[in-house]
Amino acid sequence: MSDTAASTDPIFYAVTEATWPAHRQLTCGPITLREGRGGGSRVSAATLDQPTATATELATAEAAMVQMGQDRLFMIRDGQDALDAQLAERGYVVKDPVQIWDCPVALLCDLDIPPVTAFAIEEPLAIQREIWAQGGIGPERLAVMERVTGPKITLLGRWDDSPAGTGFVAIHAGVAMVHALEILPHQRRRGMGAWLMRRAALWAQEQGADRLAVLCTKANPGANGLYASLGMTPAGGYHYRYNPDGV
Repeated sequence: MSDTAASTDPIFYAVTEATWPAHRQLTCGPITLREGRGGGSRVSAATLDQPTATATELATAEAAMVQMGQDRLFMIRDGQDALDAQLAERGYVVKDPVQIWDCPVALLCDLDIPPVTAFAIEEPLAIQREIWAQGGIGPERLAVMERVTGPKITLLGRWDDSPAGTGFVAIHAGVAMVHALEILPHQRRRGMGAWLMRRAALWAQEQGADRLAVLCTKANPGANGLYASLGMTPAGGYHYRYNPDGV
């Protein structure tokens, strides 16, 4: 299978890398390996830096991932159909197709945020850590946030005088990317996600960023609906392939 033309601007992959970084990257021929230390697929997946790899190159990368104690996991970027087919032939299955959403920062800076609704906080408070923990975002992913070296901020939302949600934003190359947006179950469907996205945009504007982006699995209709309702537009994506036999 030959590669189709990629429609995703490569800047979004660079922004993802810088704003949600792996603990360590290693070069394995044409393949970049990532040591995630439990931080999730984005910081653990290998990527191919050219259209195709040989069977030997893939096998060497697989062995290195196993040696790190990680699953055999690859990120397939937009246009990498040849790699996708190669991995499918090796028994890999698709995991978590991801949609990238994007908009000009100014688009979400048009409304005044109600008082005491959404805050930008440099160091996450204990309640933010609790909200993240309830959403499955534990110490390993908090460590990813701590590794970011560029401009970054956390978000805290409140509704009815109670904590409602949290998130993380970081900037690279003029693009602010939102990660780990989590709303408490009993505070959902009240517009909190939208207010936190607008707070992220205001902070990004203050930092001189031009665009706001966020990643969302295609299997999450609620979150994708939120980003669409804000006027954000699809800007490409990627998916993973992993070996179901595990390590």
